[in-house]
Amino acid sequence: MDGTKIGTPVIVLNVKSYAESAGRRGFELAKICEDVASKQGVNIAICPQQVELAKIASAVNIPCFAQHVDAVEPGSHTGFVTLESVREAGATGTLANHSEHRLRIADIEFIVRKSSSLNLLTIVCTNNIPVSRAVAELKPYAIAIEPPELIGSRKAVSKVDPEIVANTVAEVKKLHKDCIVLCGAGVTNGEDVRRAIELGADGVLLASGVVKAKDPKTALLDLVTGL
Repeated sequence: MDGTKIGTPVIVLNVKSYAESAGRRGFELAKICEDVASKQGVNIAICPQQVELAKIASAVNIPCFAQHVDAVEPGSHTGFVTLESVREAGATGTLANHSEHRLRIADIEFIVRKSSSLNLLTIVCTNNIPVSRAVAELKPYAIAIEPPELIGSRKAVSKVDPEIVANTVAEVKKLHKDCIVLCGAGVTNGEDVRRAIELGADGVLLASGVVKAKDPKTALLDLVTGL
């Protein structure tokens, strides 16, 4: 599935490289996301493990994003991921600059610019307001604010540090009014999502709260109550 935008408010599930999201389990997570999105009438996107991207993108009717892409043109780059290959895989776009896979600003600029030319969406992760402002100048589709110290902590940034969410939204919208702003790090339940939306965010980016839950579908159903 590809397109020029995703609906908001949105939950974006990054399944990372957890054992719980590999192979068949990753496919099942994608199907859960599709089912909940359809039956609850909400917007959910998924970032499958890279090796499963094409398979999952062809099997579900929700937006699928690559977890990472490299700032290279097609050619002799062994082990790198090009934007062209992501598009051919059927992805809607890509994450970039996650705190677990940082990029240089020049690489982010390349990815944002090239994605736009290929009709792909970019969700660029940032860790503070100055970085968010710098990235907003590049005009990505979305910015996801995620203080690294809260990632996987089960302490939602929307509760622990609400000011960084509200201020990021304000600063980003000044520079790029059409930019989607997501809130990440520690989001685990519907109340965390609701608070993020109240602070001005257009949705959330999360991972372990669903992927590592004993019952991922129940966890996701709880999260969507906050949309």
